[in-house]
Amino acid sequence: MPSNPAPAEALRKACRDARPPALARIAASATLPSEFGAFRIHVFNNDRDSEEHVALVHGDVAGGQDVPTRVHSECLTGDVLGSLRCDCRAQLARALERIAREPRGIVLYLRQEGRGIGLTNKIRAYELQERGCDTVDANLALGFAADERDYGAAAGMLRALGVQSIALMTNNPDKLEKLAAEGIRVTSRIAHEIEPNLHNRFYLATKARRSGHYIGLNAPRSDGTDEVSRGPR
Repeated sequence: MPSNPAPAEALRKACRDARPPALARIAASATLPSEFGAFRIHVFNNDRDSEEHVALVHGDVAGGQDVPTRVHSECLTGDVLGSLRCDCRAQLARALERIAREPRGIVLYLRQEGRGIGLTNKIRAYELQERGCDTVDANLALGFAADERDYGAAAGMLRALGVQSIALMTNNPDKLEKLAAEGIRVTSRIAHEIEPNLHNRFYLATKARRSGHYIGLNAPRSDGTDEVSRGPR
């Protein structure tokens, strides 16, 4: 059985809390017409990692309050190859479609493959899932936390874009808390649930049951927008 990850999680949280706010700067920008609508693409450098994270910006977000925002982590198998094992591609497409219909909004595309464990380890985790592990236990068996993602770079990107507060498009309560811990004011949550298919039904159920995602029976009964207040006032 996988060891209890609680002490390691507590140590990681203490280290995160002790870090200064992440700094990010735009390295390159261009107009990006897409099948979803018109965006401005910005590639960022940051002081937390060496990845080239991306912001797709629709409209004028500088100084914006309650800016609709999706923070999406890279998924080669889903986003590019169309894998049905997850809901990543559908979530990304829906976020771009929804934000393109708004006066303004942001999609951050973070290079954090496999919830932060990288492509090779993600495929190893898939193999363990084929042997009977769920998505959480597969990560733990490989020596990782259930979710290794860091949102410091995302916070730095939002600050660099001049955003004052966001309405976060997510089903993940941990993402809400981690962005707030990085100094981002999250004023509301926009539900972002995708209908399961035959191949990802157990995966989504596991995210709800073990990670507390607002999916299925865990989802609040509302009009799809939940009032929350996290981060600095």
